[in-house]
Amino acid sequence: MFSLTSRDARHMSLQSRLQDFGAFLAGMVIPNIPAFIGWGLLTALFIPAGWYPNAYLAKLSEPCLMMLLPLLIGATGGRIVYGARGAVVGGMATMGVVFGSSIPMFPGAMIMGPLGGWLTKELDALLLPRTRKGFEALVENFSAGILGFALMLIGYTLVGGAVAAVTSTVGAWAKTMTEAGFLPLMALVIEPAKVLFINNAIGQGVLTPLGLLDARQFGKSVYFLLESDPGPGLGLLAAYSVFGRGSARSSAPGALIIHFLGGIHEMYFPYVLMNPLTIAAVIAGGLVGNAVFVASHAGLIAVALPGSIFAEIAMSPRGGLVPVLLGIASAAVVSFVVAAPLVRRAKETQNPRPAGPETGDVSSSPAE
Repeated sequence: MFSLTSRDARHMSLQSRLQDFGAFLAGMVIPNIPAFIGWGLLTALFIPAGWYPNAYLAKLSEPCLMMLLPLLIGATGGRIVYGARGAVVGGMATMGVVFGSSIPMFPGAMIMGPLGGWLTKELDALLLPRTRKGFEALVENFSAGILGFALMLIGYTLVGGAVAAVTSTVGAWAKTMTEAGFLPLMALVIEPAKVLFINNAIGQGVLTPLGLLDARQFGKSVYFLLESDPGPGLGLLAAYSVFGRGSARSSAPGALIIHFLGGIHEMYFPYVLMNPLTIAAVIAGGLVGNAVFVASHAGLIAVALPGSIFAEIAMSPRGGLVPVLLGIASAAVVSFVVAAPLVRRAKETQNPRPAGPETGDVSSSPAE
């Protein structure tokens, strides 16, 4: 009994840490959703593959992708750790990795921003108690400036290249899966990870950088759809709305609206956790939806944040809306068909607790 309890405690501790990590990543992205939406609209409208191509206005897209968005994320990460001073040093540190790589440096921003904030905090704790009265502002400014300068150089010469190499390796693996026809199998990892509330770690940490690289080359990317697809959750919540019992059934329609129209994917996670067998439904929906996306050459121009049907439509390329909607609909239908008997046989349960705001998804987003 003691051994089982210890294993359970270790499992819960690992799950809690993964959730906290995903929530921390989301905390860097969520405040910057307006910037992502603005860049997404700019891209969707004016690039050559957009709705209203305009070569002059399209020139804004690249600087926003390569500089503005990573810098905002890095500064936000520094602010989360150590307020305004952390934001400044985090932004400086991120500037180094931005110019130290030729790819969108979102992973680097998520590393260097919080690192800059943490080091600023530690440096203040070391220096300020030893600083004479009246010199605090001088010491704070110079110490933060020197630290930011050093981190900027480190990011430029070392971190940017290392993160780019790792991203390229992961991208090559994902592309190999795509070319071999195995990309739909990524749902076997993505859907269970979402239910454990680490969807943001996967969406913002892995799939978004890959999608940005792909979209930069081809004008769209299927990677933007893999985690943000609202279809699997839509099918599951529809099954609860029709075949559920008690409070689960009465709460499911509201959760469905928030999930599908609002893009808050966490709304369906508790419904899976209350009946773990239904994970098979969202995995099946994800597999089929991904397969349809690949077969129909579907893709989005930019990240769908939050992962609502409106964001999916807005980020669809010109002439590419039907494949996107077809994949989402297929995922929803399959998820509903698989979930229906599982939900019907389940005993009446308590009302599932919705996700807390600290893990709110926006993509998924910020993917969901």
